[in-house]
Amino acid sequence: MGTARQIVVSVSGLTKAYGATSVLKGVDFSVDRGEVHALLGGNGAGKSTMIRIITGSAAKDAGDIVFHSPSGELRTEAEGRRKIAVVHQELALLPHLTVAENIALPYFANGAALFNRKRAAGQAYDALAMIDREFAATSLQRLIGDLSLHEGQMVEIARALASGAELILLDEPTANLTAQETDRLFTVLRRLTRESGLSVVFVSHRMKEIRQIANVCTIIRDGRTVVDRAATASLTDADIIEKMGQTATAHVSERAAVPTRRALDGEPLIIKENGFRLELRPGTILGVAGAPAGPSTLIATLVGAARSRRWTVSHASWPDSFSSPRQAARLGSGFITGDRSHKGILHSLPIIDNVLASRRVVRGSKVTGVHEQTECLDLMQALKVKAASIWNLPNTLSGGTQQKLLLARWLGLPSRLLVLEEPTRGVDIGTKREIYHLIRQMAASGTVIVWWSTENAELLEVCDRVMAFDTEGRCAGVIENEDLSEDRLAELTGMAA
Repeated sequence: MGTARQIVVSVSGLTKAYGATSVLKGVDFSVDRGEVHALLGGNGAGKSTMIRIITGSAAKDAGDIVFHSPSGELRTEAEGRRKIAVVHQELALLPHLTVAENIALPYFANGAALFNRKRAAGQAYDALAMIDREFAATSLQRLIGDLSLHEGQMVEIARALASGAELILLDEPTANLTAQETDRLFTVLRRLTRESGLSVVFVSHRMKEIRQIANVCTIIRDGRTVVDRAATASLTDADIIEKMGQTATAHVSERAAVPTRRALDGEPLIIKENGFRLELRPGTILGVAGAPAGPSTLIATLVGAARSRRWTVSHASWPDSFSSPRQAARLGSGFITGDRSHKGILHSLPIIDNVLASRRVVRGSKVTGVHEQTECLDLMQALKVKAASIWNLPNTLSGGTQQKLLLARWLGLPSRLLVLEEPTRGVDIGTKREIYHLIRQMAASGTVIVWWSTENAELLEVCDRVMAFDTEGRCAGVIENEDLSEDRLAELTGMAA
């Protein structure tokens, strides 16, 4: 006879609608104590909505949620939710507080008067050191608002680990982590599930990571459970993709089928740093690999946000350096941030204003005309963005669909350069393929693409060449198309593939 299940939380018949849009249509889901459970589904399937309902940040329309204590006794929903920590796809940190204060806050739930800074620093260090000891030693007193998205992700995960929760819900937790940081996180999670009975719900679109960490999976499709608690090893990647409602061929690399593209004629962009010089002809797709220190400095220069002159970018019709992101955009240098929540999406403005934001900067326009409504609808149709109305707020869309809005801003604009920072962060496999196709189309029209990704396999598939940065943020070399491989990238970046 098998061992009796020790359930932490079980959900049955969960439904949720926003107006006329039905998001959850009877979802069933349960998590056992001490397991890492992959929650899978395409963008808009209902995963994040279910997580918000379980944690109490959204109300259910119907269905049951039952929480269990370690002894098997039933808990009230309020008691059960106090034992949950969640890392959302979009970070939920307080920018005006320090790293230590953000991590330690769960320990001090009774009010600021009880806050002990020395104790908080110790607890924050212990939690953060599990992921990155050097970062923990140097960053406890830094303000969250001064951190990169990559650093904020580590703080958010450390806060969840430090909370004493029995169940941690991780929504795309590795989207902004390096391979080494991801490996360290997985090591910590395995130890905690084994030694303390911690339960983990892991939401990701990265199949390799799902297989590394999760022993059981549930798949949601169109608001319904289509696979309930299957052993991850019992399903192939093609099985999972098919159950998610996407085509099996979407997971197959196109790289072998894509011939090396010829650069187009025209004035090149020239990137320089000290003795390093790189010429980028129109139509080039340049990948950028490595830990954030190097890529972020280069990107800041390319989009007019640099605080130093370490890098320079030149073109016949450009000044020696951009004075601001506005000037860069008007001269043809576009940017799509990987931090769509804090730096990309305009949450208080409707979809149409989000889609047309870059056009208004480039054109200097402010008023929405009838032609803009048509333009917005055409862009949304080109990107297969479905929304009830262009006047709805973007938070009515899934995270992957919001990412498409950022792409729509630059689609069709006469850009000489488009800089992409983790453009496929948190999107499903089908949407990734659509983004790859769009980027290739932009390059074919003559735009130079600079693409930073922490997924080496993605760079290999999309890019003509890759600039690699080492762990100290220095440029370690440029790998040309014929020499691109995960082993070569790992060698130059000092990071596992």
